[in-house]
Amino acid sequence: MSSDVTYGSYLALDDLLRLQRPRSTPEHPDELLFIVVHQASELWFKAVLHELDGLVAALQDGAVGFALWRAQRINSLTRIVSAQLSSLDTLPPQHFAEFREYLGSSSGSQSVQFRAIEAASGLRDPHFLAALTEHGEPPELVARWLGRPTLQALFLDLVGREGTTLEALYTGSAPTPLFFLAESLLEYEQQFALWRFKHVQLVERVIGPGTGGTGGTLGARYLMRTVDRRFFPALWEVRARFFGARTGSDAQGEPG
Repeated sequence: MSSDVTYGSYLALDDLLRLQRPRSTPEHPDELLFIVVHQASELWFKAVLHELDGLVAALQDGAVGFALWRAQRINSLTRIVSAQLSSLDTLPPQHFAEFREYLGSSSGSQSVQFRAIEAASGLRDPHFLAALTEHGEPPELVARWLGRPTLQALFLDLVGREGTTLEALYTGSAPTPLFFLAESLLEYEQQFALWRFKHVQLVERVIGPGTGGTGGTLGARYLMRTVDRRFFPALWEVRARFFGARTGSDAQGEPG
């Protein structure tokens, strides 16, 4: 073990703490918080993507216990990302207006890691794919995840390899590890949706519901459209079957 490694050198704190560079002139006292929250989010996104890699590997290997462990950790990380947004609730709109112009065309929609998380989690709807290719080919990190099976596809494949069905997971004599994994995946989707909703509310609180976002986005109006996107529609639909309701797939092609 190297004795010359210190807390600061191990974490590269000198480098890390130089990365917060407010652009406002004179420097606005609230801009540092704005930068820190977004940089911290990107660090947590990096951790989430790392855990998603582990979750995919566990699902492919049929390691239910390891998959459950990874999913629970991802849920914990997602709660952290969501919770830290509350610190920006203390940013008054009149203060943000004083340094917003210094953001230029930057927008959270440009976060490659966030797009990669969406792709990794299972988004494949036309609107999402169109947004990814609006300015050319998707970034390499996003394209890598788009080329892999979705989490739902991997989970359903695992369910089949275990010789059971989604319905059986919920009607057995006792909960199984696979059942708990299904519930943990559903919790991940809920946590992600809560993060989206908190983001919508934050944007509306700071710039108002009708104000356009930086980078030419629609602001809160665009974000609200994303709240109901599903990663695991099969895990939602299986619940409806116990109550005689038609699922989305069952109702396709029938007259409204």
